[in-house]
Amino acid sequence: MQQALYINYIAFLTIVKRESRRIFRIWSQVFLPPVITIVLYFVIFGHLIGSRIGMIHGVPYMQFLAPGLIMMSVITNSYAGAVSAFFGVRFSGCVEEILVAPVSRVTIVAGFVAAGAMRGLIIGFMVTLISVFFTHFHIQSPVLLFCILILTSILFSLAGFVNALFARGFDDISIVPAFVLTPLTYFAGVFYSITMLPAFWRDLSYANPLLYIVNTFRYAALGITDINIKISYGVEVVLVGVLLYMIVHFMRKGYGGKI
Repeated sequence: MQQALYINYIAFLTIVKRESRRIFRIWSQVFLPPVITIVLYFVIFGHLIGSRIGMIHGVPYMQFLAPGLIMMSVITNSYAGAVSAFFGVRFSGCVEEILVAPVSRVTIVAGFVAAGAMRGLIIGFMVTLISVFFTHFHIQSPVLLFCILILTSILFSLAGFVNALFARGFDDISIVPAFVLTPLTYFAGVFYSITMLPAFWRDLSYANPLLYIVNTFRYAALGITDINIKISYGVEVVLVGVLLYMIVHFMRKGYGGKI
């Protein structure tokens, strides 16, 4: 039993180390584009447009915008980290060696998900540092903020792993971010409060799971929210459980092997 645990522990660390070295080896492709994009968001939406919007929920627009941009960075980059990592080993053909190793499927998933989450958290931290140059905010609940960051990075790493599990080519790993993740992010209240929307669009927004994630993080950072925090936290925990079960189930069925 102890030997099996040790083997799985070593396998987990090996996957994480491998992916860590990979992303830092291509750091200019991984870290620079999202940082430049966020700076543009701050300048265009926060400074130029925000000066005309004024206050939202009693805080300056730039301050309202910052938590949403931080969470958007964590979401997109955690997803990208996991999908590129696992599809990369599938495309190179070395996934078969991983799958036949004497380690559990949960360990394999945990390794790639942890690597993807790490990428999202690093970029989220970088965006947080950038936001200091544009605005300031007192953290309302550090514990909640830390928990929601970790949970969100894990959730979207799992989502990226699902994408990589079924992808048949590089086009398949770009479809979901372009046509699903990006629209949901923009309609998640990153740039506005849903109280500003007409009734129909406001009611429709409640079906967007990203709305709950963004608002929970904004509540932890600023103490303001458009939704019930307990519900939003529960939604995220349930989604993590569902995705983890799906991944392990499909991997045991043989998905994720050869392309």
